[in-house]
Formats: sequence, structure tokens, C-alpha cells
Amino acid sequence: MADRGCPLEAAPLPAEVLESLAELELELSEGDITQKGYEKKRAKLLARYIPLIQDVHTEAVQAALAKYKERKMPMPSKRRSVLVHSSVETYTPPDLHSAPPDVTTGLAEHSHYERPQVASVRGVPRGHGRNVLETADGVPVNSRVSSKIQQLLNTLKRPKRPPLKEFFVDDFEELLEVQQPDPNQPKPEGEQMAVLQGEPLSVGTPGPPSLLAALQLWGTTQPKAPCLTALDTSGKATYTLTYGKLWSRSLKLAYTLINKLTSKNEPLLKPGDRVALVFPNSDPVMFMVAFYGCLLAELVPVPIEVPLTRKDAGSQQVGFLLGSCGVTLALTTDACQKGLPKAPTGEVATFKGWPPLAWLVIDGKHLTKPPKDWYPLAQDTGSGTAYIEYKTSKEGSTVGVTVSHSSLLAQCQALTQACGYMEAETLTNVLDFKRDAGLWHGVLTSVMNRMHVVSIPYALMKVNPLSWIQKVCSYKAQAALVKSRDMHWSLLAQRGQRDVCLSSLRMLIVADGANPWSISSCDAFLNVFQSRGLRPEVICPCASSPEALTVAIRRPPDLGGPPPRKAVLSMNGLSYGVIRVDTEEKLSVLTVQDVGQVMPGASACVVKVDGAPYLCKTDEIGEICVNSIATGTAYYGLLGITKNIFETVPVTADGVPVSDRPFTRTGLLGFIGPDNLVFVVGKLDGLMVVGVRRHNADDIVATALAVEPMKFVYRGRIAVFSVTVLHDDRIVLVAEQRPDASEEDSFQWMSRVLQAIDSIHQVGVYCLALVPANTLPKAPLGGIHISETKQRFLEGMLHPCNVLMCPHTCVTNLPKPRQKQPEVGPASMVVGNLVAGKRIAQASGRELAHLEDSDQARKFLFLADVLQWRAHTTPDHPLFLLLNAKGTVTSTATCIQLHKRAERVAAALMEKGRLDAGDHVALVYPPGVDLIAAFYGCLYCGCVPVTVRPPHPQNLGTTLPTVKMIVEVSKSACVLSTQAITRLLKSKEAAAAVDVRTWPTILDTDDIPKKKVASIFRPPSPDVLAYLDFSVSTTGILAGVKMSHAATSALCRSIKLQCELYPSRQIAICLDPYCGLGFALWCLCSVYSGHQSVLVPPLELESNVSLWLSAVSQYKARVTFCSYSVMEMCTKGLGAQTDALRMKGVNLSCVRTCMVVAEERPRISLTQSFSKLFKDLGLPARAVSTTFGCRVNVAICLQPNRLGKLAEQGTTGPDPTTVYVDMRALRHDRVRLVERGSPHSLPLMESGKILPGVKVIIAHTETKGPLGDSHLGEIWVSSPHNATGYYTVYGEETLHADHFSARLSFGDTQTIWARTGYLGFLRRTELTDASGERHDALYVVGSLDETLELRGMRYHPIDIETSVIRAHRSIAECAVFTWTNLLVVVVELDGLEQDALDLVALVTNVVLEEHYLVVGVVVIVDPGVIPINSRGEKQRMHLRDGFLADQLDPIYVAYNM
Repeated sequence: MADRGCPLEAAPLPAEVLESLAELELELSEGDITQKGYEKKRAKLLARYIPLIQDVHTEAVQAALAKYKERKMPMPSKRRSVLVHSSVETYTPPDLHSAPPDVTTGLAEHSHYERPQVASVRGVPRGHGRNVLETADGVPVNSRVSSKIQQLLNTLKRPKRPPLKEFFVDDFEELLEVQQPDPNQPKPEGEQMAVLQGEPLSVGTPGPPSLLAALQLWGTTQPKAPCLTALDTSGKATYTLTYGKLWSRSLKLAYTLINKLTSKNEPLLKPGDRVALVFPNSDPVMFMVAFYGCLLAELVPVPIEVPLTRKDAGSQQVGFLLGSCGVTLALTTDACQKGLPKAPTGEVATFKGWPPLAWLVIDGKHLTKPPKDWYPLAQDTGSGTAYIEYKTSKEGSTVGVTVSHSSLLAQCQALTQACGYMEAETLTNVLDFKRDAGLWHGVLTSVMNRMHVVSIPYALMKVNPLSWIQKVCSYKAQAALVKSRDMHWSLLAQRGQRDVCLSSLRMLIVADGANPWSISSCDAFLNVFQSRGLRPEVICPCASSPEALTVAIRRPPDLGGPPPRKAVLSMNGLSYGVIRVDTEEKLSVLTVQDVGQVMPGASACVVKVDGAPYLCKTDEIGEICVNSIATGTAYYGLLGITKNIFETVPVTADGVPVSDRPFTRTGLLGFIGPDNLVFVVGKLDGLMVVGVRRHNADDIVATALAVEPMKFVYRGRIAVFSVTVLHDDRIVLVAEQRPDASEEDSFQWMSRVLQAIDSIHQVGVYCLALVPANTLPKAPLGGIHISETKQRFLEGMLHPCNVLMCPHTCVTNLPKPRQKQPEVGPASMVVGNLVAGKRIAQASGRELAHLEDSDQARKFLFLADVLQWRAHTTPDHPLFLLLNAKGTVTSTATCIQLHKRAERVAAALMEKGRLDAGDHVALVYPPGVDLIAAFYGCLYCGCVPVTVRPPHPQNLGTTLPTVKMIVEVSKSACVLSTQAITRLLKSKEAAAAVDVRTWPTILDTDDIPKKKVASIFRPPSPDVLAYLDFSVSTTGILAGVKMSHAATSALCRSIKLQCELYPSRQIAICLDPYCGLGFALWCLCSVYSGHQSVLVPPLELESNVSLWLSAVSQYKARVTFCSYSVMEMCTKGLGAQTDALRMKGVNLSCVRTCMVVAEERPRISLTQSFSKLFKDLGLPARAVSTTFGCRVNVAICLQPNRLGKLAEQGTTGPDPTTVYVDMRALRHDRVRLVERGSPHSLPLMESGKILPGVKVIIAHTETKGPLGDSHLGEIWVSSPHNATGYYTVYGEETLHADHFSARLSFGDTQTIWARTGYLGFLRRTELTDASGERHDALYVVGSLDETLELRGMRYHPIDIETSVIRAHRSIAECAVFTWTNLLVVVVELDGLEQDALDLVALVTNVVLEEHYLVVGVVVIVDPGVIPINSRGEKQRMHLRDGFLADQLDPIYVAYNM
């Protein structure tokens, strides 16, 4: 049964039914009927009366669920190995499909796993305006993933809660919605309440003047009277402590503590010192002796739990409490001390966060007997501290509540009066005797009244839940002290117990009667045990709090208590803090019982929870406050919060204090009902404020338990708490799943719980997690350690086996989606920018005309001419050196050697290949001098070369189709290659991947005859096509751009001028030579400028990571180029080896500039960690800089640092500048500079200095108008080395015509620009360059094709990915993309598979907090699954296609609701 209120008063069963039940029991006991048959018949008999026993809340939940049609929610997918019990449905098969073809296989990114480096080709080129939602060609729409996504979309289409109206500004114009009060919400309408006075504390009864006086009185006059009986786990009484023994043993301990403990001849303890009491729950006798021994010795006992391991839940906070109380000594028993964790020395280990402690074992033999007439001078009546009780707060911190001697005495007197305790009565106590009601009744008040306490250990209750009832029966106890859980357990175990009689009980005190769901346990218990002598008026719920001690207790009628009451309250009203007795809506109600009257001698009132302590109205829920001498007095050592809690002065609506004495806040939420009875509806600690409504954790637990209560989760093993995400509380529910529950069952239970909570509480659950049985942190006496559970959840240490996140339902305060404004006209834009003082964002490199005599430029128009001229004038000048993995030179080329090799290739092409000028030739070579020779061979005979990365022999299936595609798309008439690759292209393995019969002529250049060409081809004009540059974009589009001879020589000239390259220079290149700037630096620049290039193929770094840096050092290269993947390999692979490299003589102080060649936003963190790491090898701090180029222009920016003659004069280009921009403004295409470290700031580094002859402007992506400095727009470029257009096979040039021939819609409408497809902005910096001009910095933000349009705003995947990678240490890499407007986040887990589900909530949280986006799907995969191309760029679209085609074999896929 779930434990919730029942509005029906319990009614006894009719006599004939009771008789039939009795007969059944007899049959069962005599073996005439099986247990199963018995249960069946019994259920039949009781069926008519079930409503009397069944709990109304369970009915409400079942009715609420019936209203929902079972919605089909997408179930998460799990890999087999993660499942405890696998199910076929959720198993994702491994990769059975062939992956799409690949172009740029190259570097593996991490050293410890292979990463597929695919740049998959996703069909022919498409425009920038591609629809983000289309999938790649050939993705099956009926894949399991896409059908689940469809289910998710259907679920999300359900109407949400009504939209919210108002907003508050989150320090920016991006507005987070804030919930405004609903005009129809219930408001309190009653009168202002009056302070409620309890009955006076009767002072007249002659009793002992103090607790210690009572102990002395009973110890000396009634030494044989039993005080405390301890039981073992079998329920046998192991020892009965008499009052005489308690007195003598306490005295003995007090004497030892005062006189026998010394350090350096000084007494170890002074009166008032705090002492820790560390006793197990099975040893109440020793605890009692220790407690009274401390009181007699004028020491302050601080009872705490026994730390079982060094990592106990919350033990660090206990250490904080001991430290702040200045505890230096701990008392314990011999057996307990033996069980504590030990250090190697044999001493008790020091626990995490604990102060150093001395341990004293207080078993008799260790103590000294005091002299006969010795008696301590204990003063125990004043305001001095008697003891300190620990309390754990909602956040998990542990504080000590101090209770003074006078409070202690007043508490004992008040309890005696309220409960009518008499001398020699027997009390059975199931509670923890170290604190709370167990201590107040079972250790203190019992001694005051010479009662006999029978203490039932928790371990015995676990073995035999009926033990307490049996003890009440056998000891004929008058009072029993229990929790509703104990009543519930005994109900489940009571079958066949016919000899139980509870008629001796006059008070059954339910210590957690303030818990809203104790009522159903009380009712059900009465139903069953009324026939065994239990009288209804005996059940006495009470309410207590660590600060105020006992707040209220129900008294039986003979002690003057009014009849008990129940209230059936509207859950909706309660969430607004208003009491409404529910009339029509029977589903969402809370039934509560009274917890009796205020304690004798106390007065109480209810004050508003937030703000000043104003008195509540009579129909309003607030915090109960108590004024009494019997409450706690302070939090030890914490003056600030003590004042708030223990010294509250409630005031009326006019601000008049209600009393001259301060009140103590109890932390209980409730109201005063009829007959001045106190009702409690929840605790402040369990309060969760979602929007403007309040919900109680206990209520939500009860609703969850009422959904098929015992089938999937263990009762009592469920935790509800709130976490703050995006300025509001979000509800998290964590439960332990039974080991026998299947995946489907659990998921169904989770979805039903969501529906039930939504229906009954009208609130969404943000995250529901199931963990394996017995893995939640336990509180000392059963139950769950909530704050520790919350901590584990937030740190990603909970390790759930099932997770369901519902951010779409819960998060209703996201900023409004951005509405695109109708565009402003061109003229008003210009005027607007002028008025605002903003300049139009345009910049250019140095003018070419001023830089160099144009004679040489004319001479160097064709690279083939340049090579011939160099072969003629400086034949033996070395141009290229190629290194292998060992660092040895495998081939070199001087000017004349390269010229001769090129001639041989040209001759072979004309004779063997029978090619004509203008034919296209595919060059399929590994990186090396052969590739360069083949390139110039093509130019010599007028053919157009196309460089193609060779297929990977181990991965032909994915890499060869791309080679074939480029050969076909480029219309190559011939393929040039080496012998090995030629064999590979025609091999059997190749035939399995492509049709090898359709290759064009393949020429192997390894052994072509030495022949000269009759005449070297000279192009008729510089605008003739020189070569085709084919590459795959990060969005998976394969395209070739046309480079004319004029553009090629202009490119080389610009790079030569920018980097100051002369024949005397040596540069080191670690790049792939197949496309873009990598190709230009590898094949073109050395021939043009005459400098020597040391070539380091990036593939060789896989077997020798230090190859590139060693080469730079060995050849003293002042300039070097690399890619981000090379830089990352060095940073990850050489992190621990810098000392070893220094020993080998690697010295990087020669480097003036190290440029990273990239088509993306500069990766600041990588360049910074690289610079920092290799600073030890002499790398100058400012050497590393970035470049930017793209398809339409491979070199727009290069940042050479302090080079050449100008370096000596100190006048070269300025250092790259970094700015911090507001990430939220960026989403609106605006650039707003902020200070470093400000919230939402994003560091951006300029992409290098604009090359000579290059002009850049920032244009609006849609209107194509020029933009001001403060806007983010597309980077357009105009330069002599722009490519001349796309070369595509399907004649789609029209689609891309404006990429190469765009014009501005206003302003300068004459210039022809090329559109880069990248978003960026320009900033005029304070720095000046060599010519004294202010330096314009270009900042690249990201590719336009890759941006995600979500909620009307523009997001860059890298920003979301950076946040996600920071969320948990196990996330190795991350990639995001959208599918049908859902944000999909793929994370690589670098850890154990069972930790995978921890990431789901953390990823969802961080994206919400930092980007205001709701994640739709979280996919957790193995390391190396996210495809990365040779330039180190993520292939997100390829990943998306793999995901939608079920090809990723993910560890877990979570569909957020």
C-alpha cells in the first residue's frame, strides 16, 4: 500500500467476516490449505471491504492514470553490455551498413584509439541555403532511430501549459520568462491568526528538581528498578540496566573523565568541553552510561553515528561539526572500537574532514572506581549547554543544536505532563536513542520518571518487523515509541500472529506523525490491530524538529485531548500556500491528520515562509514557530543563522511584535485547525518551489509509490529533491529498481509516474532516474541520505541504470524565440551606421603595387616558367627535403632534378597517355616529391592536375569510393600514381568496393623512361585553368574549385610577401598536400619563392609523434606550418616527454612563427596549451598564430610573427589579438565586446593578418548589404588569387554562381566578391602595422553551413560542444547537430559503460544553463566514433547520417521528453 491519507474513518469488519477469516487462519496453520489458496480466499472475503483499507491516494493515482491514454513514449536504446537484463527491443545492432565513402583519411586524433577520419561525401555540392533538416541520400527513413524520434515529436506536440506572459531581464536583452501570479490562483481570505497558548506547565507536582537529581534519587533509593533493557538481533534480552547500575557506572565514568585523563600533567578536559559519543544502535546501555557520565562530569555530550567506512555518506560534514565544536575526545565501546577502520599503526583511522581525536573505551575494566564519598559538583539547572544534537540540513551540511540544562529539564517536564508518564511504566522504543524523540523519551524523560525502557534495535526490526509488538505484549508496555514505517512493516508481517495483544498500550506515539503520509499507516494499523486490543484513541501522532524539540503531540481523551481530526485538502491550494478543503476534485487531495495540541508551557504561531515573519491568515500555510523554555537554544558556533532561527520575532500585518519573547522556527509547514489542533503538511527541507508554486518532496514520493507500489521500486528507497537549472527549481526523482524488473517494465513505470505526478500535482518532473538496488547512500537508520544523493547526481556519480529527462515539459521559462524583424532598407542601414558612429566593416591587406617591381610579377605569371628559370639559373639549389617517421631524409629535389622529373612525366602523359592540352589528370600519390614532380609534369604538357588522397589499404571499403568519385567528377582522362597504389587500385579488394573496369588509363610513374619533351606547353593566357582543388567540406559536400594560372601565381606572390620567403629561407611543413593552403605550401610556394621546404607527412607522426618538432629544431626552421590535428597529437602525445626531448637536443627557440592552417574559428585553448607545453623547449611565447582560408580563397589571412629585416627594427605585424564577445549577442548576429571572465563571454582570436592584395568585407547573409563593425555577417573576399569558380559535373554552377561573383546590394556595388560561407566580424585594433596604419583584425566565428537555427537564433556547434565537454571528466569528445528541430548531442564516453547514464542529466543541464536550449536526444558512444577529417574538423553531418541510419552502435540513447 502506498502511505497516504484516507478520508474514511476506519470501520471494523462485520462479525461473520471476522469468523470466516479466523477459520481460514486455522486451516492454514494446520496445513489444510496452501499459502496461495489462503491468500486467494482471504482476498475474496475482504474484497467488499477493501475501500475501507485501501488508501485513497492510491485510488486517486490509478484514476489519474486511467484518464491518460497510454502515450507511446520513445524508450531509450541501450547497448547489451549496459543492460542488467537485456531486452531485444532496445538492443542496437552493431554497424552492419557500409559507411559512406571517404576523402580525407589521415591522422588519428587520439593516441589510444583509432578515430575514423572520414570526410564523407554527401552527394554533389549544394548551396549555402541547404535545408538543415534534410537527411543524406540513402538514409533509410524507417530506421529505428527515426521512428523513435517521430514518437518523441508526437509526444512533444501535445499542448504545453499555457504560455507565460511576463519577463525579467537577465542582465541583457535576452529575456528569461518569469512566472507571474495567475489572477485566478487561490489567495488566503481568513482573519489574521492569533498566537496559540498551550496549557501551563504544572509546577506543583513534587518531582526531582533536575535530571541528575532524579538519577541520584532513583540510583540510591530504587537501585534494583529496571531502567533499560537491551535486545539482540534474535529479540532476546541481553542485558537489563538497573537504576543502581546506571548511577554507579555513570559516576565511575565521570570520575575517570575528570581525574584520570591528562596530557602533559594538565587535565585533558575542562568543564563545558564537548565530547563525541560514538555508539552503535545496538548498544543503548553503554550510550546511556556515557551520556549521564558526561552530564555528571560537566562535559557536553555530542552523540554522532558510528563511521563504518572512510567514505560514509555525510561523514565529512560530521567531521566539520566535530571540528567546529572543538571535540578532541570520543567515547566508545570495546566492540565498537575494534570495528572501526584502522590506520597502519593500529590506531583508529582519521576520517575525511575529521579533527584528530583521542578514543576512550568506557567498558568497566577501563574505568577507575571513584573514592567512596566522591560526588561531582555538576550544576544542571541553568542556561549552560547540556548536550548538542546533530542535524543534517537540506544541503547536506551538519550543524549542532545546543540544548541547555533548563531546556532539557523543561522538555522532560512537558513530555511527562503531555504523555502522563508515571513511575515504573514500561516504554518500548524503536527509534534511534541518540537523538530526537528516541533520546527525549527513551533516555531523558524515562529517567525523570523512573520508567523502564525496552530498546528495539534497528537490526532486529529488519529481521523481525513484529518484534516491537511482541515486546509491547510480553512486557505489557503502557507506551510505545515508533515511526509510521514500523507500523507499515508490522502490517506486512502480521499474518498468523494470533497471540498478540495490545490492550496494555495507553499511548502509541508516532514520532513522524507530522509526515503527511503517516496517516495511512495509522489507519491501516488500527484496522488490523483493533481486533487485538488496540484502542483507537491510543494512537498519538506527534511533531518535532531538531531546533524546537517536541512541537505538538496528540493526547488521549483521559489526558484531556480533543477528538482527533482529519483534513482533506486541495493539493492545488496547498501549492499556493492556501488551505482549501477539497470538495469536487477528488484526485489531487492531501489527507492529513492532526498532531495534537501545542506542548504544555509553550505558545505557537504560523508565520510566512519567505521574508519578514508576518503572522499568517487562518487559511494560509506557513512555518510553525514555537516559544517555550523547552526548545533548543542555538546552532553551536553559528551566530548568524542562530539569530534567524532561534530568535524570530513574529509580527502582525501592521508590523507589531506579537510577544516580547523570541520564537524558534521549527522548519515545519502547517496551520492551526479547529479545537486548536496543529496540522503539519510538510517540512521546509522538502519544499521545492517550481515557478510560483510550492511542492513537498514527501507528497511527490507518495504519488510515485502509489503507481504499482511494490512492483519495480523498493518502498522507502526513493528520493525526491530539486536542483536549480536556469533560475528555477527542477524536480528530480531517484529510486532503486528491483533487480528482477525488466527494461520495458521500468520504463513503463517511469512514464506512469510522470503522468501521475503531472495529473495530481500539476508539475513536471525534470529527471527520473532508476539506480540498481542498494546503491543509494543510506542514512544511519535506513532511509536515503538525500543530500548525498543530490550531490552524486550533480557530480555525475549516481550511475543510474535508467534515466528519463523531461526538460521540454518542465522548462517553461526559456527566453522567447527571436522574431526576425522585417529587414531595414539599405539606405537607412548606412545612415543608421553613420549616426551610431559605426564604420562599415571592411579591411584590406597591403597594396601589391607598392611592394615589388611588377617586372618580376610578370615574369613569374606561370609556375612552369618559374621552375624552368630556376633550373637554368640555380640548378643545384635544393627546394624539397622529405622526411620519414625516423626523421631521415628519404628524397630530395633540387631545381634541376625537379625540372627533369617533370619533363619525364610530361613525356609519358603525351606518349603513353596520349593526352591533349586541357585534359584532366588525377594524381593519386602519398605525400612526397613524386606528387610535386607529377604536378609540374602536368603543367609542362598543358594538362590540368587534380590531387587526390590515395585510398587507405586497411580501409578500402570506405576510402576507395571517394577516390573513384573524385576521378569521375573531375572528368580525369588519366590517373598518375606509384606502382604500389596502381596495384591497389586494380586489386581484388578494390573490386569489392568499386567497379575497377571503369578506371581511366592508369600510369605508374615509378619507372618511366628518361625523356625530354619536345616543347614545354605555354598557356595562351593567364586565365587558363592551372589545376583543380577538390575537397570535402565539414558538411560533407565534395566540390572542386578552379584555379587559373593568374590566381595561382598571385597566391604564391601574396604568401611570399606576407611570410618574407627568400631562397635563403628554410620552412618546415607538416600538412596534407591534397587541397587548400596545404597543397599550395607543399607544391607551389617553394618553386615560386625559391625557399627550401622540409616536408613532414602528418601520417608519419602516428608512429613518431615528435617527428615534426624534431625536424623544426634540426633544420632551425624559422617558419613552420601545421594543422590542428598535428598540434593536438603533439599536445596529447608529448605532454610528459618534454624533458626527454630536451635531453635529445630539441630546441624550438629558432621558431619565429608557427602557423596553424585551418578553415575554422581559431582553437584558442589548443594553441595556448601547445605554447605553454613547448615553452620549456624554447618555443617563443608569441610564435603560434592562425591562418584562415576556404574554398573560394585558400589564403585570406596569415599571421607571420616578427620576421626578416623588419624584426630587427621591431616593426613587423602586431601580435594576434584576442577579444571577448557576449555569446548571447552573437546568437542574434551582433558583436558585443565584454570583459574577460564576464558571464557568457567567449574568447575569439583573430585569424591572422590579411594578405597583400586581399580585400575583405562583412555582408548580411540574406540582404547582401555591407554591415557595421558591431554585426556578425558573412565574410566576403576580393583578391587576385580568388578561385574562379566551382568545377562540378552536373553543371550546378548556377547554384553557386554568387559564391564567386557576388555584388553588394548597396554601397560599393561594382566590386566582384567571393562569398566564403563563413561568419565573422572585423575590428579595428589599437595596434599599428609596419606602415603605421591601424591594424584591422578579422575574427572568424564559424561556418554558415554548420550553424544551427534554433528558437530563431543562430548557434555555433563548437560553443555548445565546449560547454558539454566541460560537464563531466569522462566526456572525451562531443558533436552536436539538429534533426527535425531537435538538438542532438553525441558524446564520447572515456570511462566505464555503466557510468554512461550519468552524462544524460549533466549534458541537458549545461546546455540549458549556458545556451538556453533544450536537448532533444543525448547519444553516448565509444571513443573515436565522432568522425574527424585530416584537418582535425568534426564531420557532424556524416555523424548525423550514421545516427539516423542506426550505424553508431551507441552505448545509450536518451530521448528527452
